[in-house]
Amino acid sequence: MGKTASTIRSTAALFVAVALLQPQLARADDSQVAKVSFYFAAHEDDWQLFMNPAAFDDVLDAKTKSVFIHLTAGDAGLGDGTAGRKFAYYLARENGAETAVRFMADAGRFPAGEAAAPMLFNGHRIYRIAYRNTVAYFLRVPDGNPKGTGYAATGNQSLQRLANGEISSLGTVDGSTVYYGWADLVSTVRHILDYERGSAASVALNVPEPDSKINPNDHSDHQMTAKAALEASKNLACASRLYYVDYAKSHLPENLSAKDRDLETSVLAVTAAGILALDQTSIWEPYRQTYLGREYFRVEQGSGSCGSREIPTAVASGHTR
Repeated sequence: MGKTASTIRSTAALFVAVALLQPQLARADDSQVAKVSFYFAAHEDDWQLFMNPAAFDDVLDAKTKSVFIHLTAGDAGLGDGTAGRKFAYYLARENGAETAVRFMADAGRFPAGEAAAPMLFNGHRIYRIAYRNTVAYFLRVPDGNPKGTGYAATGNQSLQRLANGEISSLGTVDGSTVYYGWADLVSTVRHILDYERGSAASVALNVPEPDSKINPNDHSDHQMTAKAALEASKNLACASRLYYVDYAKSHLPENLSAKDRDLETSVLAVTAAGILALDQTSIWEPYRQTYLGREYFRVEQGSGSCGSREIPTAVASGHTR
């Protein structure tokens, strides 16, 4: 479904004009980048709900490159299914995230530039989109459900079961690759980190809060995403780590200014519009709106050097999803 999905994405995305470049141009010139900020999300609306307006602020910073890494397809057990709609649910969720990233980047009025192509990291084919001063990755492993037991329709696969050794492999919903063990997945994430951080003097890792006392009743996929990110970056001494409260923040007092609440709200609304554009159900609903006006996180400052990095190569499969 490569050409069809690519056409869907390029024609349905809101607020942007799509101009795809060749895969070999996928890596932008990072000579002016002072900081690379990585946002790790299990699902395609997580960073919008839990890590905003921090994400918007980073994107608006001309000297920061913001990298959004989405580990699961957010498919809710549908795999590559459509749930009776026109297009696959996971593609609609990706379109929501991509549209939100573009919306933020366009607000900053940075020099135009875009590249979209699958790339190889640690031998795994991963879809990557670079737009202005942002990059988005979609690893597309199956949604593991809140308890981490997986869904029957996708073979009861989950990040948690892979990490616990209950399954020996984890395949993507689009059939693009298979991860053979937890270490394989973590190594792949590390390759992405090394590729994107380049020679930047500052690195920030934005992840869900792993402490259940601070962040109770979180989704298994959120916690496994944090685990993968932290294990992949364990020897990046220079990196600051920001830990965000997820579901539990809806019960905490609003703490954002009116301006920051507007930034947070606009990104969620644009995400919803991107999902609707591919004929799936809107996430603009009372439940998700309970997270608005709040952002809670703690910071561990980095120190020392991040050391060397590895550079993977782009695949030659062109502009397909």
